[in-house]
Amino acid sequence: MKVRKITIFSGEIFEVPQGIQRIDHRATHGWQLRYGGTKLYSDGAEGAAASLQRATQELIKRINKLPAPSLLQRAPSANKSNQLPPGITGPVVRMRRNSQTRDCSLMVLIPRFGDKPRRRTIYIGTENTYSIERYEKALERAIEMRREAEEAYQKASTRAKRAAAREIREQLQAA
Repeated sequence: MKVRKITIFSGEIFEVPQGIQRIDHRATHGWQLRYGGTKLYSDGAEGAAASLQRATQELIKRINKLPAPSLLQRAPSANKSNQLPPGITGPVVRMRRNSQTRDCSLMVLIPRFGDKPRRRTIYIGTENTYSIERYEKALERAIEMRREAEEAYQKASTRAKRAAAREIREQLQAA
């Protein structure tokens, strides 16, 4: 899990995991957990180190209980001219080499966690065979392909987040 060094108002330096922010404002001093909702762990009488440890333990619990936040786009862009779901583009019409007829297809962006996304093409038909039924069938396949890819991405993301949380837990136990 990503950590960063933070120096607080007293001069103490802490390594803070991603998902926890420092709040130092007037009479409020503490660590704010921002994962699956927010919660402030005030320094109070215990001090900044103890409140950071409590926030980190709660972060680990939440990571183990909740799915990882998805970075994938959930709704079409406002400037998209059609109503296709995010990650699906088309229909794309093109002329293939050594051919006199154009063909039509949909493009699907397949997200892959920790790797570059891939593009897949779903063939609809040529200008002679294109029909609304073929378009709708290709669109159904594209939506299903994208949904499966998003599920795989989410599972891989959650698995990676939980592995990182195990590392943090082990570091806390060793300290």
